[in-house]
Amino acid sequence: MVMLTGHSLTLKDLKEVLFRGQKVHASEESMKAAAKSREAVEKIVAEGRNVYGITTGFGKFSDVLIDKGDVQELQLNLIRSHACGVGEPFPKTVAKAMMLLRANALLKGYSGIRPKVIEMLLRLVNLDIIPVIPQQGSLGASGDLAPLSHLALVLIGEGEVFYKGNRMEALKVLKQEGLRPITLEAKEGLALINGTQAMTAMGVVGYLEAEQLAFESELIASMTIEGLRGIIDAFAEKIQIARGFKQQIDTAARIRSYLCDSLLTTKQGEQRVQDAYSLRCIPQVHGASWQVLDYVKEKLEIEINAATDNPLIFDEGKMVISGGNFHGQPIAFAMDFMKLAVAELANISERRIERLVNPQLNDLPPFLSPEPGLQSGAMIMQYAAASLVSENKTLAHPASVDSIPSSANQEDHVSMGTIAARHAYQIIQNTRAVLAIELICAMQAVEYRGIDKMASLTKTFFKKGREQVSSIQKDRVFSNDIKNLAEWLKNIEFCHIIKKA
Repeated sequence: MVMLTGHSLTLKDLKEVLFRGQKVHASEESMKAAAKSREAVEKIVAEGRNVYGITTGFGKFSDVLIDKGDVQELQLNLIRSHACGVGEPFPKTVAKAMMLLRANALLKGYSGIRPKVIEMLLRLVNLDIIPVIPQQGSLGASGDLAPLSHLALVLIGEGEVFYKGNRMEALKVLKQEGLRPITLEAKEGLALINGTQAMTAMGVVGYLEAEQLAFESELIASMTIEGLRGIIDAFAEKIQIARGFKQQIDTAARIRSYLCDSLLTTKQGEQRVQDAYSLRCIPQVHGASWQVLDYVKEKLEIEINAATDNPLIFDEGKMVISGGNFHGQPIAFAMDFMKLAVAELANISERRIERLVNPQLNDLPPFLSPEPGLQSGAMIMQYAAASLVSENKTLAHPASVDSIPSSANQEDHVSMGTIAARHAYQIIQNTRAVLAIELICAMQAVEYRGIDKMASLTKTFFKKGREQVSSIQKDRVFSNDIKNLAEWLKNIEFCHIIKKA
């Protein structure tokens, strides 16, 4: 069970909930904080004070006063009118993360929402009732308004959900589970949608996948080193320490560990004096990507515990301040940065693939073909990897450099952080496919060199990989192999392979 306090959520906690089925609940103290904040909102409404989003309209309509008898209609209109998302739905894990992150932010006690609304969010998380939320339509400032409005629709019994493998009307599922739709009161619609939880949820799921992929890329690269009889000296600790980057040092240490008992690696001068950069510079390139991932992790762990709505309520309602915590610029930058880090893992992987298949660069069978000429072997797999790498280059263009005004120029600078997060996630999927291709080629190469000569750990990885993709004895539809191996890389518990070796 993961306890939410509004202040202490970690990426590790999110991994437990999103990928391992852990349930969540709110701490008693955080629920009390939310209740106090709610009392402040009710007092503001009763006194008829002029406070943005509570007794006024929204955006450019912030100067329009709303009668206290219309507050429920105001919140309902807000959710319905802002549910303008388009495109394919977010992955289910991302939509689930959005609900969890929004609940955690509301538990900080700055938002003025009733505890029962938070409880409803957590019930949906624990019951795996996942809102259908279109991916496109957010500017990444004023909050992720469109995506979060689709989330909020489910709370009021509208919209659609994914439930037990089906896409269904939300109201039908709520009734099936004995849940009553919420009637939103003053500020509650605004509190639900004014936040960065779409981009942050997409970023969290992307980061968790990217972190696993980065570890896997090192093990796959280690097998490639064996397939190409790579020089192990380049990974010596002294070289890494001489430069000083921790992530480079750690990457080299892991690869030395993976290959410690390999009979397929070589020493300087045995076969050649130096390897190409795609082998020799793995610690420097992969290590630099780890530097970026560490930065992204730091920013995400701040944001998942942040109050990102507007206005925020302080001192039991004595201070209600309109600010800009909903602006997604910090996460937009982090997502654009993550795009570069993961795209580079694909770039260098594709170059290693080329070295595995190009007969001018190795002493392996041309294109790892069982019958060169009659059968093409891995020739076109390298084409596919090159295509994905080039696609990544277009997706890596920074979304955060763009802005476009909205709400009649009241909201005149936006982050495009949700676009950055979505593109980062697509780069991760593309990169996984590239690494799957490298693994197919590396397995074929070490098979040619001699499986019995492999390191203990890479041999274990090889055997597991061969359970997914058989040896290339004859040309076949390799698209299926790439897909199967990519899905396996996405789902395997990487640490289990390490422990079994």
